[in-house]
Amino acid sequence: MAAANAPIAMREALTLTSLGIAPQFVTFTHVTMESEKYICVRETSPQNSVVIIDMAMPMQPLRRPITADSALMNPNSRILALKAQIPGTTQDHLQIFNIEAKTKIKSHQMPEQVVFWKWITPKLLGLVTQQSVYHWSIEGDSEPAKMFDRTANLANNQIINYRCDPAEKWLVLIGIAPGAPERPQLVKGNMQLFSIDQQRSQALEAHAASFATFKVVGNENPSTLICFASKSTNAGQITSKLHVIELGAQPGKPGFSKKQADLFFPPDFQDDFPVAMQISHKYGLIYVITKLGLLFVYDLETAAAVYRNRISPDPIFLTAESASTGGFHAINRRGQVLHATVNDATVVPFVSGQLNNLELAVNLAKRANLPGAENLVVQRFQELFAQTKYKEAAELAAESPQGLLRTPETVAKFQSVPVQAGQTPPLLQYFGTLLTRGKLNAFESLELSRLVVNQNKKNLLENWLAEDKLECSEELGDLVKTVDNDLALKIYIKARATPKVVAAFAERREFDKILIYSKQVGYTPDYLFLLQTILRTDPQGAVNFALMMSQMEGGCPVDYNTITDLFLQRNMIREATAFLLDVLKPNLPEHAFLQTKVLEINLVTYPNVADAILANGMFSHYDRPRIAQLCEKSGLYLRALQHYSELPDIKRVIVNTHAIEPQALVEFFGTLSREWALECMKDLLLVNLRGNLQIVVQAAKEYSEQLGVDACIKLFEQFKSYEGLYFFLGSYLSSSEDPDIHFKYIEAAARTGQIKEVERVTRESNFYDAEKTKNFLMEAKLPDARPLINVCDRFGFVPDLTHYLYTNNMLRYIEGYVQKVNPGNAPLVVGQLLDDECPEDFIKGLILSVRSLLPVEPLVDECEKRNRLRLLTQFLEHLVSEGSQDVHVHNALGKIIIDSNNNPEHFLTTNPFYDSRVVGKYCEKRDPTLAVVAYRRGQCDDELINVTNKNSLFKLQARYVVERMDGDLWDKVLQPDNEYRRQLIDQVVSTALPESKSPEQVSAAVKAFMTADLPHELIELLEKIVLQNSAFSGNFNLQNLLILTAIKADPSRVMDYVNRLDNFDGPAVGEVAVEAQLYEEAFAIFKKFNLNVQAVNVLLDNIRSIERAEEFAFRVEEDAVWSQVAKAQLREGLVSEAIESFIRADDAAHFLDVIRAAEEANAYNDLVRYLLMVRQKAREPKVDGELIFAYAKIDRLSDIEEFILMPNVASLQNVGDRLYDEELYEAAKIIYAFISNWAKLAVTLVKLKQFQGAVDAARKANSAKTWKEVCFACVDAEEFRLAQICGLNIIVQVDDLEEVSEYYQNRGCFSELISLMESGLGLERAHMGIFTELGVLYARYRPEKLMEHINLFSTRLNIPKLIRACDEQQHWKELTYLYIQYNEFDNAATTIMNHSPDAWDHMQFKDVCVKVANVELYYKAVHFYFQEHPDLINDMLNVLALRLDHTRVVDIMRKAGQLHLVKPYMVAVQSNNVSAVNEALNELYVEEEDYERLRESVDMHDNFDQIGLAQKLEKHELLEMRRIAAYIYKKAGRWKQSIALSKKDNMYKDCMETCSQSGDRELSEDLLVYFIGQGKKECFASCLFICYDLIRPDVALELAWMNNMVDFAFPYLLQFIREYTSKVDDLVKDKIESQKEEKAKEKEEKDLVAQQNMYAQLLPLALPAPPMPGMGGPPPMGGMGMPPMGGMGMPPMGPGPMPAFGMPPMGSY
Repeated sequence: MAAANAPIAMREALTLTSLGIAPQFVTFTHVTMESEKYICVRETSPQNSVVIIDMAMPMQPLRRPITADSALMNPNSRILALKAQIPGTTQDHLQIFNIEAKTKIKSHQMPEQVVFWKWITPKLLGLVTQQSVYHWSIEGDSEPAKMFDRTANLANNQIINYRCDPAEKWLVLIGIAPGAPERPQLVKGNMQLFSIDQQRSQALEAHAASFATFKVVGNENPSTLICFASKSTNAGQITSKLHVIELGAQPGKPGFSKKQADLFFPPDFQDDFPVAMQISHKYGLIYVITKLGLLFVYDLETAAAVYRNRISPDPIFLTAESASTGGFHAINRRGQVLHATVNDATVVPFVSGQLNNLELAVNLAKRANLPGAENLVVQRFQELFAQTKYKEAAELAAESPQGLLRTPETVAKFQSVPVQAGQTPPLLQYFGTLLTRGKLNAFESLELSRLVVNQNKKNLLENWLAEDKLECSEELGDLVKTVDNDLALKIYIKARATPKVVAAFAERREFDKILIYSKQVGYTPDYLFLLQTILRTDPQGAVNFALMMSQMEGGCPVDYNTITDLFLQRNMIREATAFLLDVLKPNLPEHAFLQTKVLEINLVTYPNVADAILANGMFSHYDRPRIAQLCEKSGLYLRALQHYSELPDIKRVIVNTHAIEPQALVEFFGTLSREWALECMKDLLLVNLRGNLQIVVQAAKEYSEQLGVDACIKLFEQFKSYEGLYFFLGSYLSSSEDPDIHFKYIEAAARTGQIKEVERVTRESNFYDAEKTKNFLMEAKLPDARPLINVCDRFGFVPDLTHYLYTNNMLRYIEGYVQKVNPGNAPLVVGQLLDDECPEDFIKGLILSVRSLLPVEPLVDECEKRNRLRLLTQFLEHLVSEGSQDVHVHNALGKIIIDSNNNPEHFLTTNPFYDSRVVGKYCEKRDPTLAVVAYRRGQCDDELINVTNKNSLFKLQARYVVERMDGDLWDKVLQPDNEYRRQLIDQVVSTALPESKSPEQVSAAVKAFMTADLPHELIELLEKIVLQNSAFSGNFNLQNLLILTAIKADPSRVMDYVNRLDNFDGPAVGEVAVEAQLYEEAFAIFKKFNLNVQAVNVLLDNIRSIERAEEFAFRVEEDAVWSQVAKAQLREGLVSEAIESFIRADDAAHFLDVIRAAEEANAYNDLVRYLLMVRQKAREPKVDGELIFAYAKIDRLSDIEEFILMPNVASLQNVGDRLYDEELYEAAKIIYAFISNWAKLAVTLVKLKQFQGAVDAARKANSAKTWKEVCFACVDAEEFRLAQICGLNIIVQVDDLEEVSEYYQNRGCFSELISLMESGLGLERAHMGIFTELGVLYARYRPEKLMEHINLFSTRLNIPKLIRACDEQQHWKELTYLYIQYNEFDNAATTIMNHSPDAWDHMQFKDVCVKVANVELYYKAVHFYFQEHPDLINDMLNVLALRLDHTRVVDIMRKAGQLHLVKPYMVAVQSNNVSAVNEALNELYVEEEDYERLRESVDMHDNFDQIGLAQKLEKHELLEMRRIAAYIYKKAGRWKQSIALSKKDNMYKDCMETCSQSGDRELSEDLLVYFIGQGKKECFASCLFICYDLIRPDVALELAWMNNMVDFAFPYLLQFIREYTSKVDDLVKDKIESQKEEKAKEKEEKDLVAQQNMYAQLLPLALPAPPMPGMGGPPPMGGMGMPPMGGMGMPPMGPGPMPAFGMPPMGSY
């Protein structure tokens, strides 16, 4: 059977291995497929991950690193369920994740292990444990709920499926177990069926099961069915069955009768069994899939077999329903995802033709609306109609596939039936049946509605339309409109009869709905006509309709101007305005005309409306000059101003201020240019200065920045309007800093009499020109002087103010200013009054009136400048009497006393309040000694020095400096550039210091001399003080100072001073002497004060005499001194001497330096003595460690052993490492052995060549690093036995194996390395790396052992690594074997073909080739066998038959010219009916003249160029070949060519059979004529019977009579008469029975009409009426007037058995 004609189409959806999924993961435990949407694969290497394949995007798999025991994707959504066993327990942890949202939905820990789980619905997971079954919902927080316990028959079963019915009332659990002992290879299937409602289980034998729903005729509720397939053995007999059973039968309702069918397994598949079952609800089919890839297809309703074939050569372990296509998906072990679907075009012809099951073909076509059964349905309908079975005919028409019979002809046929009295019209029966089945088409709806309308049953129409039973059309709407407009509108809308809908809305005045509907359906009505219609009756509705049109997408269908004119023609100004205002809101330039229009009509009729429109500012594109003129005419002057664009027009309108709101006019000025605004303001002032001044001022205020303040000022000044100027500048003043503006404001305020404002501005403003303002105010001579006082007080014109007030006799303002305004300026007032010769009494009174508020200092200055200081005597004494401590008061009073010489010394020495500098300065010119007194009192150093230098008062200066004891002052007077320094020093040395009794004064003086670097003068001073028996002779500090000064200035005197003086600081002075390099003096000082350490340090560090230091040390015998000597000796490299000194000093503190020096000098014997001394004082790890090292260096190993046995704090590990690094291996061995450091001991023994001991130590260390070091050393020393012992302990570590191998190989020790690896195979810890490395070594150095090694240990090898080694070493046979073991079949096949002399083995290559994934390798294999092994090519091709493209194979062999080589292969695959194969075989058969095989090929396989072969054969010399040509012509329908060819060869039987099959009457009658012409009477008689159905009796009799062959025609005549006689008898019998049945039926129908004739009444929802009790059923199927199967020229069907299930034999698998 050609694949294209098969009822089930198979295709490969994808291959899992092509997505990177390894073949070992394509198993039942790793792959899940819960629906047609997703496949989920769980991988465990190279890392744990889950691969999610979306079948909509299969080439974009989602791989996530997830560790789980099982993973399930939700059937509908991207929700992943994961299951993992909790380590160390038998519990499972379940989790559900939303992959898209990346969130966890739920999780639960099951107390027992889940052995199987499955999504039974998109919201429900089924969990199967060893004992029970649970359901877990993904919604809410619920935990798994237990549903039932497993029955005993499922114990120890592997659960393979779990399902529930759509209503979730029935559950089924399926498992498989090993087969019976007599046939263990046949797996046993068990099933547990559980009812949730009844809480009961039933155990059954089944391998696969599924639920389905089926609607039984007469039962409105669907029935729940369970389908299950089983295969069992009983007493050696195998029984395979499919069962379809209803669950939960509904009482009182028709039920589904149990169905059962056999499953036929071919002989080669006796141990095969069903693994899955899927139900196609779309087609009503059952798919049963077996493990070995067989597919059985059955009808759900009848359990009739439809199809069987093998769909996969590899085992199938998983299937899933494909609800969208009505098929299923299946996954086999190769990783192929197969998709099986029903072939819609061929399934019905297949069932009707191949299976000869017409009833099933019709039901399948009706059920799934499939093509292919048209003729059968039409024929059946005509038969029912002819038998007057109108109800059955109506049901058939209603269910006809693809609406085949739902035509006007069918309706007309029912209409043509006459209605019997008291019976339901057949037409109504037809319509009733259609209504119960679904929706009527347009013609049916129209005809039914016509009946209903005629009977005025409108409510029926409403009900049917509400139930969507009628298909709406325009004609139906026209029909219904005669009875109901609303209903008709609904019909028009559903029928999309747009013009009718618009007309209906217009009639109902629902104009808004017209636009909405037109937009929805894309219809364009006549909007202008509609608008005119609305205008006549509803102006406002017209506005609304027009606005709705304007808002339509794509713009208004009618021009806005046209719409406006329609309104204006009817004087509907307001409506036109409302419309235009709404549509012109966008303010577009193209609407300029309409904007002008709406303003014009309102300015003429309703100016206030126009004003409101303009106020909104919604338009900007209208004709502004035109609107301006209209605004001026209508009195809207402001709008006119806003629209005029010429200055004369504006000036003409703007003077109408009486009709313009002032504020609006002011705002208008803001729209004008600066020049135009000033011109308009000027016109306003010219017309009415007083009346328009306020407006002009306000405008100037608002727009001063635009107009310019200067221009506005000039405008007001031009009209001499100080009032305007005052008001204008008043608003601008606060924001201006222009002095001129402030002055003009003051001037305007003064001229308008605003004295208070003048006073305020002069007081607060900071920006006016003070000089100019002062002069103006003086000239103005205002009666109030306060403004002038403000100006003069703020800007320093107090003398001018005082002079102005005094000359104008305004003395009270003077008093007020001084007393109240600014008493601080009273001195200036007094000074000016003195200049103006004002009487002293007024001045004194003025001063006394202020008193304490008066600033004294400036007052004194003013009086002093005018030599009138005495004027203040009374005032000052008054202040002093009041207790004033003001320095200025006392300064002034002192000046008066000095001038009057009234005992000034007393005042200067006793008064504590005056300023010494001021008074002293005042006295300098009058009496310098008084100045010195004043300066001394105030410690005015600079002033006192200056005055004494100036007047040669050095003695006073010397005494002052000594008494002051101020360093800065001393520095100043002792400066080298002071020309009076020598005179001062002489007075200090001779007078000041000798007179002083204060040590502090002496010390300060000495320090000053030192600071001034005057050593000689200082020595002179100190010798006089210290050595001349003064009060300070024994002073400690002075003695120190004398010696230090001598050290610095005169070192020759130092030794004398050291010997003469005793009371000085010896240590400090000694250090100074050392710094001054006076080492002998320093040694003498330290020795004098018994500072032996410092003394010896001078000898060592400065004098650098170790001999003198040793001598000094022997003399003093101090440990500290010896210690210093030792350190110095150590520095000089005198190690032995230094160690001896350290021992004498008993100093252990510097052991680190001693150790370092001794090591450098190799003085380990001395170091041992020193370290033994140190150990007595301190327990230091360093000391003990160095002692051990010193022992080692001097080879005192016994001392080392003795020392480490004693208590010590040495870090033996570090010491041992140091000894090892210094190659003192014997000592190191002692240390390492003592501390049990076996690793280091092993390495040390290696250095000592003690390999056996090293191995023993390494064994104790048991460290990979140690083993490696010892091993490598043994290898280098060729101690291979010991090296192997070490190596065995290394190679068990995977990471170290390769290093050992490389070490051996780099040194050429191949045999020893192989021996090591072979020994390692037997280790308990032997790992894959050892086996692999040994294999690599064999590949490189012992190839003869490689294959044996691979065969023995193939499961323990790292195959990829070994593959690389074999490839490098070109071991092709072994490489092929490794590829096969690693499932790299493509590479294995390639290797075999590329290196066939070494690698090829026929059986092996066959096994490999069927498993390769690359299809091209199949054809490379064909080329390979053709070139190298042509004798085996057919065997190879047969193996690959199911995978090859046979056409391509034939092309390959045809090009090679060797088709005969593959003839057995082509014969084997010819059942696939491939064109190339058929043609190639036919060529071979023709070439071989094998006509039998050729006829068989042509007969069974029709996919080839038939006409070409026939043309080739009709000229063949063999008769049988020519007969085949005629046969081909017959099959191709070329009857004449076939007959002509048969005639030519006298094959008359062939001619007659061809005529009979052609059905052509003319050909048959021509053949009779031919036989008559040839005189073939027997052929003439035979032709009459063979072509019985085609030959007309009159023609046959005429020819026989005319050619004298009546005798030969007589048998034909007898048959013909017999046939017609039988027909007449049957017709008479049928007529009698029909009349009886009609009478009985009429009686029953009359009774029924009497009770209730629902069809005649046409009640709502009454079509069709249910069968009433007692109503007769359908007539029997017999008596249909059909002729018997025999006769009528048709040979009776042979008695041979039908093939199983009516199917052709299966092809080879």
